[in-house]
Amino acid sequence: MEILHHGAVNGVTGSCHELKLNDNAGILIDCGLFQGAETSGKGATENSLEIDFPIEHIKALVVTHVHIDHLGRIPYLLAAGFNGPIICSEPTAALLPLVLEDALKVGFTRNKQLITRFIKEIKQKIIALPFGEWHSVISGLDVKLKPAGHILGSAYVVCRVKTTQKAKKVIFSGDLGAPYSPLLTAPKAPYGCDVLVIESTYGDKEHTNRKERKQQLQAVIEKAVKDRGVILIPAFSIGRTQELLYELESLIYQNSRDEHRKKYLTERLAWDDIEIVIDSPLAAKFTEVYRTLEPYWDKEARKRVVSGRHPLSFDQLTTIDDHDTHIKTVEYLKKTARPTIVIAASGMCAGGRILNYLKALLADQRTDVLFVGYQAKGTPGHDIQQYGSKGGYVMIEGEKYPINAQIHTISGYSAHADQKNLTDFVKRMKKKPQEIRIIHGDNDAKSALKAKYRTLLGEEVNIKIPSAD
Repeated sequence: MEILHHGAVNGVTGSCHELKLNDNAGILIDCGLFQGAETSGKGATENSLEIDFPIEHIKALVVTHVHIDHLGRIPYLLAAGFNGPIICSEPTAALLPLVLEDALKVGFTRNKQLITRFIKEIKQKIIALPFGEWHSVISGLDVKLKPAGHILGSAYVVCRVKTTQKAKKVIFSGDLGAPYSPLLTAPKAPYGCDVLVIESTYGDKEHTNRKERKQQLQAVIEKAVKDRGVILIPAFSIGRTQELLYELESLIYQNSRDEHRKKYLTERLAWDDIEIVIDSPLAAKFTEVYRTLEPYWDKEARKRVVSGRHPLSFDQLTTIDDHDTHIKTVEYLKKTARPTIVIAASGMCAGGRILNYLKALLADQRTDVLFVGYQAKGTPGHDIQQYGSKGGYVMIEGEKYPINAQIHTISGYSAHADQKNLTDFVKRMKKKPQEIRIIHGDNDAKSALKAKYRTLLGEEVNIKIPSAD
């Protein structure tokens, strides 16, 4: 048995890992897109993403969740000749075709006939697994998916490899979520394993707790409205957007439910009058699918629905679909700076409609930009986050834009586990792994997490920071 890494070892994107049983049989766990300055070990970039490793022996692809850095290279995988099943959780099976359809439109073709044919082929390949059930992939290898709490449907993968001596368990974490994330069931540590391949995005940081980050979100909104500014929130269309809507609905409800104690953002603007704009057709589609997947929500979210509330669909929410309305909205907000919360993709400001808002509003001191997710090096989001407080600038589509807007970061809204969560995942295993491979993080994050695991487990456990194969 051999574990190979084809991505997410020089950074946090391009997740792609191989569990190889022998020269004739193996599986891939994820096949994601590289973003920002990150590349594969062999020089693939955003514009050169052909599969650069052998796949003749690959019998199946297991997808942990539907973020583009975990499945964006699937079209290239099929183009390279992969013809096996795509194994994922039941919620992921509902979301995956939407993500790939959008990826094709952005990166490949607008030809509807070609896209329809490709998505039909993808749907035929999907095997949707219920959480917690073993599935035989090939002779000598079974897999089981367990909730990872990162986005709806996200899973960590338990692989049971049958050898001539005894069965070995290998776990691939995918992206683990933090406890108490909106809508999501918290991930639970497995009983144990022999080898653990684990992400480390926030391996050197600890998030604020949910109560604190909610207070921070409220404070940012109150400050921005006081300045009569627009609040721009770059967010991934799936996962982060829906969690933000959930929290915003909660803030509006808490500040508006008692008519006698109703809170106002300004003398004329009550909390339940503030407008929230989702300017992303894809985010709107995902939100609709999220609603249909209510049985997979956590207990708190389902309880709100029973009480008559609608966490993902409320009166203050406006969705923009067409491009003309998007452009008019950007122009209107630039002219008026009307207090409005705008959530738009992409989460790292590397494309999408958020760019037009940034071009129009970054120079305005009344604007507030709120980052709620990781910003990879080489992306405009990273530059805005790093240089915005210094009166710097950002390059967007080849042009320089000064940053006069107020820049905020609430790391607690990250969908990733922090250092404590990642440590607890191992700490709570009854049977500790004999080997840990730390991937999917910057060098500082990986080194810090390795040190934590070394303190926890001692010298007898083999703890590696692998490079690309």
